[in-house]
Amino acid sequence: MPIKSFDELIAHLKTHHLKKRVAAVCPNDESSHQAIANAERNGIITPLVFQSDDPAEAARQAVEAVRRGEADVIMKGFVNTDVLLRAILNKETGILRKGRVMTHITLAQLADYHKLLFFTDAAVIPYPTQEQRVAQIQYVTHYCQQLGIERPRISLIHCSEKVDAKNFPFTVGYGEIKEMAAQGAFGPCIIDGPLDLKTSCSKESMAVKHIDSPIAGDADALIFPDIEAGNLFYKTITLFCQARTAGVLQGPDVPVVLPSRGDSAESKYLSLCLACLL
Repeated sequence: MPIKSFDELIAHLKTHHLKKRVAAVCPNDESSHQAIANAERNGIITPLVFQSDDPAEAARQAVEAVRRGEADVIMKGFVNTDVLLRAILNKETGILRKGRVMTHITLAQLADYHKLLFFTDAAVIPYPTQEQRVAQIQYVTHYCQQLGIERPRISLIHCSEKVDAKNFPFTVGYGEIKEMAAQGAFGPCIIDGPLDLKTSCSKESMAVKHIDSPIAGDADALIFPDIEAGNLFYKTITLFCQARTAGVLQGPDVPVVLPSRGDSAESKYLSLCLACLL
């Protein structure tokens, strides 16, 4: 059965003993400490702490642990994002292989939606190219399958349901992506768009607007057109809807938990759980 909540995800990790080694970079803030302790107590991770007076050195050591095969996940603690990313992206000693796309994926549990919902990208890619958007879909499709969703429904988001080559040229690329999906480029999945957020996640809205889409108001994942849309959605659901969220970077050799320093201990814990799913 598909995993439909974070509680089910955590139970899945425990049941299948999917324990991972996490290289934690400077986790000396309270929320990171709590998240790591909770994950270790529940048997989900084995923490490897990299602490230094020089955060760049701690980040370098964590990345080197991955390169040596000693860590399965990297987690950012109380360290600036750019410091950690420099270590990950270093052309000689980093862990982002040539040709790989790095993007951010969020998983959300909302009180009024009947299942977990993926979306991308709220943190890394400002305006995805067609190549980057294809990679986002590949990552998201794989994650959905890890949740037991055999044929995930992936919605390509826009402010309307119409292709607009003049004002929104990326919507033309949506058509190419749908053709790729029809040819099996992403494995078993349903991809449609452009669709707006409401019709993507509401059968009633889709019916009222007389839209015939295989997404059927039942999206498993939303691919936002740019970072502004993705980030605004993330901030809105966490501030006004108290959504539970988890986020990871995909593209490097291992998943990277890259929370904001202001994120809660629960969000960081859930992000660890999501990273350990792969």
